Amino acid sequence: MSGVLIVGAGGHGRSVAEAILLGGGEYRLAGFLDDNWPDPRDVWGYPVFGKFSDLESCLGHTRLVIVAIGNNATRERLQARILAAGGELATIIHPAATVSPRAVLGTGCAVMAGAIVGTEARLGQGVIVNCNATVDHHCTVGDFGHLGVGACMAGGSVLGHGAWMQAGAAIGYGVKVAPGEVLAPGAALPA
Repeated sequence: MSGVLIVGAGGHGRSVAEAILLGGGEYRLAGFLDDNWPDPRDVWGYPVFGKFSDLESCLGHTRLVIVAIGNNATRERLQARILAAGGELATIIHPAATVSPRAVLGTGCAVMAGAIVGTEARLGQGVIVNCNATVDHHCTVGDFGHLGVGACMAGGSVLGHGAWMQAGAAIGYGVKVAPGEVLAPGAALPA
């Protein structure tokens, strides 16, 4: 069982930690890095080792890292630094998520409780599919895309690199969302 270091001890970081703890043994939680350190010093008894600048010293204990920060640009920048430092990116799937065995997930993804990733869907690197979000069949989520809580992609749709569907946003069948675009909560883009 490999230890995973989580970058970010806030709400999303704690949600990812819980997914690891509930995951049934593929990974164990090693601890956190958070730029607000020394507050907190621990989360649920798991150590916060320091700030992100302390990454290299932590890689001596575990090579597996996930960036659990919702901001797409920040997540992309930090993942690049982890790889440059010789770290490896973990993909975490909450045990209450449903992921098709025919879906393809990039490294550094987080698929949260109640999320669905359908058949032949493709997630790039560093993608977040938050609680109860749906990536239907044959959808593509570009690197560092982010589906907020309850967001929904209909079959064959595309979410561009670094784009963010906020809570409850929906895109219709075959719709393409441009890289970096932000869809407001509850917004819908029909085909």
